[in-house]
Amino acid sequence: MQLPVDFKEKYEKLLGDQAEAFLASFDNPVQKGFRINPLKYHGHLHEHAMQQSVGYSAWGYFGKVRGKTIDHQSGLVYSQEPSAMLVGEFAHPKPGQKVLDLCAAPGGKTTYLASFMDQQGLLVSNEINRGRAKILAENVERFGIQNAVILNESPDRMEDRFANYFDVIVVDAPCSGEGMFRKDPAAMEYWNKDYPSECANRQREILKSAMKMLAPKGTLVYSTCTFAPEEDEQIIAWLLDNYENLALVDVPKQDDMDAGRPEWADGNPELTKAVRLFPHHFQGEGHFMAKLVNHGMETPTEKPRAKKKKKQSSNSKSLNKTQVKLWETFAKAFLKDSNYFDLAHLMVQKDRLYYQSERLDLEGLRYIKPGLELGEFKKNRFEPSQSLLMALPVDEFQQVVKITAEEWRQYVHGDVLSTTTAGKGWVAVAVDDTVVGPGKLVQGTVKNFYPKGLRMNF
Repeated sequence: MQLPVDFKEKYEKLLGDQAEAFLASFDNPVQKGFRINPLKYHGHLHEHAMQQSVGYSAWGYFGKVRGKTIDHQSGLVYSQEPSAMLVGEFAHPKPGQKVLDLCAAPGGKTTYLASFMDQQGLLVSNEINRGRAKILAENVERFGIQNAVILNESPDRMEDRFANYFDVIVVDAPCSGEGMFRKDPAAMEYWNKDYPSECANRQREILKSAMKMLAPKGTLVYSTCTFAPEEDEQIIAWLLDNYENLALVDVPKQDDMDAGRPEWADGNPELTKAVRLFPHHFQGEGHFMAKLVNHGMETPTEKPRAKKKKKQSSNSKSLNKTQVKLWETFAKAFLKDSNYFDLAHLMVQKDRLYYQSERLDLEGLRYIKPGLELGEFKKNRFEPSQSLLMALPVDEFQQVVKITAEEWRQYVHGDVLSTTTAGKGWVAVAVDDTVVGPGKLVQGTVKNFYPKGLRMNF
């Protein structure tokens, strides 16, 4: 690989006698990885083999995910680079906590965090770029996360609304991308010797916002996919200097994981508690990560939250009597537990029904999904969404139509299916114990309601 000259010179100076092996590692093959989804996994996958586990990950395996498969399209597996899995392990939220993934697209960290949370608590997943935020929402839907809110905001606009709020915050910061050169050579095109310092300025601004949102005793996990000390040890040193209640957590390290380098920052020996993943030592791409805990009290925001009650947005409201009746009729026929989603946590936006695990006032904030989309109110009826089908296990549905792998290909193509299943009305379509989407049973046929935007040709 033809690496930038300034990059090579920089790391020859920093790494000394390790530089040759480090630079040579960029010519090695890229490692692929995936995780099984504990929210859906029932003991087997349909098309992927779990042969070599990623030792530090609760659900990780080495191997490549194929896109046009039952496993991927139903959210049974999620493709993620092996090094990146360690960030979620460091964060390790508990069910019931309030968690923020501040720079979340495309969704690897968010889905990892959700795996620990077991559909309990609140997971706010934010991405400032709207196009990437929509991709994030698609991955959250496929993974079947019930307790997520997808924001499309800049961190500074979130500070007041979520002051001292989150138990766990993950900042997988936008960075110079040096650790991805092997995986994505295009990242070298915009790299220059000053780029890491430019990125570090942006990272400090993001972290200032994150600290205002971190609750007392809360955990902050900071990570990058770069080797640059300016964005790694020097950022953590800046945090420790400017927030006296922050302390690094000494996380366990495997033999192939390097400690942070104090000499690349201010010499603080605490920086050895951070972790570096170098590709000449580690089976994965380049990463840096650090886990910190906030031992402080609540910190006041610059602009205290208004105490007066805000008017509810006209686009987001509680259900009216007609909508309540339509939803309850549908839920009784479709779900085994018609009260699975508490009515007090349901909200309507432009005829679409959402569930919020924690009721949030999102007025004035940009978002993609204010909660789990359950479906849409139409004239005298309610139609379920793909999100609802993805978010529930097969045994939560009143009527299930089981199909074969070949019939699944017809289903995701948009075809009507024949079935011997008795009954009528809305059904969950499933391959074995894996729900793949909605259908409507009418006289021995399953009308296809798989979303048109997801349909595939084979």
